[in-house]
Amino acid sequence: MEAIIEARRNVNIAKAMLADQAKEKDGLVQNRTYVKKAGVAVYSSLLKAIDALLTGDKREYHYQDELYKIDKKITSHFVTAQQILQTSMGIDGSRSVEIAKMGISEAEKIITWVENRLNRNQK
Repeated sequence: MEAIIEARRNVNIAKAMLADQAKEKDGLVQNRTYVKKAGVAVYSSLLKAIDALLTGDKREYHYQDELYKIDKKITSHFVTAQQILQTSMGIDGSRSVEIAKMGISEAEKIITWVENRLNRNQK
């Protein structure tokens, strides 16, 4: 559960970074550096949360394939989160506030899903 706590903490830090330092104006971010940092931080935390659920050597599994074996619906959320957090935010530094919100929202859905699965497995 440590990975879940860390993931939620990093999501909250990323949200604060976007709100306080990225300087939103008219639905656009003025400082893309913070968008990139937020995207990378949330995506990295998301992968760590998923790692807590998956068994085996993480070098040998592909997240999308492993999630598909467990839950096809969550795989769609993962693909969306990956595209937004890693590419649109982390690499491109998208200036759209709505895109950033969507990426973080998808990550939060997956983190909650992982937390629920871990809780079920502990019972």
